[in-house]
This record gives sequence, C-alpha cells and structure tokens, in this order.
Amino acid sequence: MYEDLRGKSVIVTGASSGIGKAIALRFGREQAHVVLNYNSNNKPIQAMVEEIESYGGKAVGVQGDVSEEESVQALIQAAHDNFGSLDVMVNNAGIENEVPSEKLSLEDWKKVIDVNLTGAFLGSREAINYMLENDIKGTVINMSSVHEVIPWPHFVHYAASKGGVKLMTETLALEFAPKGIRVNNIGPGAIYTPINEEKFQDPEARASVESMIPMGYIGKPEEIASVAAWLASSEASYVTGITLFADGGMTKYPSFQGGRG
Repeated sequence: MYEDLRGKSVIVTGASSGIGKAIALRFGREQAHVVLNYNSNNKPIQAMVEEIESYGGKAVGVQGDVSEEESVQALIQAAHDNFGSLDVMVNNAGIENEVPSEKLSLEDWKKVIDVNLTGAFLGSREAINYMLENDIKGTVINMSSVHEVIPWPHFVHYAASKGGVKLMTETLALEFAPKGIRVNNIGPGAIYTPINEEKFQDPEARASVESMIPMGYIGKPEEIASVAAWLASSEASYVTGITLFADGGMTKYPSFQGGRG
C-alpha cells in the first residue's frame, strides 16, 4: 500500500475490463478517488464503484471514446467536479486486431491509431493542461506494450501505435519535468485478459506464448496494476520518461535463454 495515494484523484481509461479494471480496483484499494472510463461496456461499472467504495475509496463511471477530444475533456471535468482535482491520468484504453499488413485497410489502421496513440495523446495533453493550470505535480501513465520494441507481423497498426506512445511519452516527460509532472509508460507482455482468453485456453497456443517468456507463465492484470500504483506513488518520485516492462522477460531475447545462439 502507498499511503500518499489515499485521496488522490485518478482517471483510468478503458476501465471496464482487463488491465484497466485491475488498475482501477488497485487504486481503489489504495483509497484513491477513481474516474472509471468505459466506451460501450458499462455492465461491470456499478459493481466496480461499489467495490472501490468498500475499500474506502470513491469512484464514478463516465462513458467516453478516448479518440474524441470532447470525451477526454469530459473525463477531466468529471474528475474535477466529483473529486476536486486530478493527480494521476492512466491512459490505458487500447484495441488490436490481426490483419496481414498487405490487407490492412486504411479504416482499420486509423481506428487502432486513433484509440491507442491519439487517445493517449489527448489524455496526456488534457491532464497536463489541468495540472499546469492548478499547479499540480501529477503523474501521467500511458499503456504501451512490449511491441514498442518487438516487431509484430499482422499487427503493424498496433506496433506502430505503441512505438508512437514510446516517443510521445519520452518527449512529454522531457518537456514537463521542470514542472514536476512525471510521464511514464507501462509495457505489458502477454497478460491473461478477456481479449485473449480464448487463445490462452488453447493448450498449444498457450504453450507457444509461454515459450517466449523466460519466466514461463502468462501474466495477470493485477501484476500490471501493481506497476501502475508504484509509478503513481511517491516511491517513484524520481522516475520519468521510462517504459517499465512487466513482461516476464519477453523483451530479453528469450530464444537465447540457456546459452543458445
């Protein structure tokens, strides 16, 4: 637990499932005040509000498409109206779909870039503006991926979006460090979430993925949430402009494990 997170105002985009849900609930356990953003799936939100309140935190659900400027501005306003401030912005919302690159439509390219990269930019920009206007030394956490450094055939739009998030985060961190605003990435590896549950339930597919992870297992959303809580806390007060990979070692060339090569 991080005592300094108690009472902090936090926005988590894409909070209704997977990594976003785990992050939102972790901030709830830290007794923070959480804006739970969702796009279309509002079914879990009320239960999440109640769970967060049972921990001693506060929460409110807000619908919005992170690729739309007005929606992101409404999230910032919701944090201000409900909790009086904004201390932590977690730009978690993201999408992916598998398409061979030569068959990828412009529509599919734009959709992934709009959510994953433009959405993270809008969330970062609006949060930073609020922090500057209110003299808040806050934190922005963007959700990148191991695929900011690992090429991923059939997912060129996703890999491009995460590569963009990497340099966007580093640039913002450099630009706003003098103002005391920290900007960092989390780079998850293979995580067991609803988006890939069917894949990981197939023993052969799961074994194939696990063979690329030196630690040998698929991660849990809660393991990413722990990273988010640390990055938001004062324990990480001297950390800005990094991607903290939580990937079981996937980015460390696992094919060379055991002295091969």
